[in-house]
Amino acid sequence: MKYSIVFPGQGSQSLGMLSDLADNFASVKVTFEHASDVLGYDLWKLTQEDQEGLNQTQKTQPAMLAAGYATYEVLENEIDLSPVCMAGHSLGEYTALVASGALGFADGIKLVQHRAELMQSAVPAGVGAMAAILGLDDETVVKVCTQYSGEGIVEAVNFNSKGQVVIAGNKESVDVTCDLMKAAGAKRAVILPVSVPSHCSLMNDAATMLANALQGVQFRLGGVDVLHNVDAKKATDADDIRAKLVAQLHRPVLWTGTVQAMHDMGVSRLIEAGPGKILTGLTRRIEKSLTASAILTTENIAAISQEIEQ
Repeated sequence: MKYSIVFPGQGSQSLGMLSDLADNFASVKVTFEHASDVLGYDLWKLTQEDQEGLNQTQKTQPAMLAAGYATYEVLENEIDLSPVCMAGHSLGEYTALVASGALGFADGIKLVQHRAELMQSAVPAGVGAMAAILGLDDETVVKVCTQYSGEGIVEAVNFNSKGQVVIAGNKESVDVTCDLMKAAGAKRAVILPVSVPSHCSLMNDAATMLANALQGVQFRLGGVDVLHNVDAKKATDADDIRAKLVAQLHRPVLWTGTVQAMHDMGVSRLIEAGPGKILTGLTRRIEKSLTASAILTTENIAAISQEIEQ
């Protein structure tokens, strides 16, 4: 069976995440201890006890990278893994780079914390917004955004699955465009509980600053190919990885295209490593022939091990 490993992004965090895995695999807390040493605070305690802190962007992003990588380490220790490729949704792309060996864990933790700070400072709280548009095809969502003629910007930024696209921009622009989407036939237009309008041109300045920061970070091509959000393709070298990460910050996440690219590579199953099961839920909406599993409990590990070995 050909499979890929995918890593969720911001929004999949939850209080108490990975508690079952931590009770059964010592490596989980060891990974969080390493992250805590880098950050200067107890990251595991945060994920288990502090909902408000966990939802702060500059803490969510390191927590999600640590959680995704800790889950992957459990998989790697329990199963003889040989994935065709890896990918991560938005922030999860950094987790995929760490898991593939393209980026060191400590460097990854520091980098995503800095990324979060740049994103948060780029757009003051209350200025930006994001909304999920359900029930319209990609082309219609893009067309409605393009036809918006008011002040501010609004752009299609996350192509998550067929019939699910996220838009982002200035809050007033997003609010007005949600009504336009409903008029165009959208089943729902849901404002998301986020403080940063990710992957749109409001992040241009943050992307420039991230580009400068990335020059001081060591990258290399990892042992497993990582498909990047911005073009659903693997990088050719370290500089290409940096360029794709910069572009990802202010350009759309092509998740539908990424999963379709995996399918074209012969992948039949996606394994979601990290808290939640958002990517698992999107998979069959993108390509009905694919199956997916989320790693939430020790039982999930055993079930996936049995499937891979068949």
